[in-house]
Amino acid sequence: MRRNLSFTLNGAPASAEVEGEATLLTVLRADLGVFGARFGCGLGQCGACAVLVDGRVEAACTLSAASVEGRAVTTVEGLGTPEQPHPLQAAFLELQAGQCGYCLSGILVGAKALLDANPAPSRTEIAQALDWHLCRCGVHNRILDAVALAARRMREAAA
Repeated sequence: MRRNLSFTLNGAPASAEVEGEATLLTVLRADLGVFGARFGCGLGQCGACAVLVDGRVEAACTLSAASVEGRAVTTVEGLGTPEQPHPLQAAFLELQAGQCGYCLSGILVGAKALLDANPAPSRTEIAQALDWHLCRCGVHNRILDAVALAARRMREAAA
């Protein structure tokens, strides 16, 4: 059974005709052409598909699209632009905190949720918040450094 789904996507109204139990990831990629969230494991265990739903990190590959009706969804595309990147995006670029990039969109939205809740996280808190995100490139230390750098810059900008 098809139904119309309406929600806010990256700050703008979005709608799609969805079939039954379609996942949010399927709707984002196939129906709305938003490709930042990626299919990884399909079980909600790797973080490649992570998005924010009302500010909370969710695995879009296991989340029913219908569950976001009337809610706010943010993908990595909603964080910043090439001209004005989010401080996290700028720090990741500056520190080259990624190689293949497959996992980075999920890590970036996960890090945003962390910094929204805790603007001064310790290295351990950053590691714990990003623990479920799987990255096989071996850049974990640069990822942690980039999140810490962005947190510091965001605190300085707010002061």
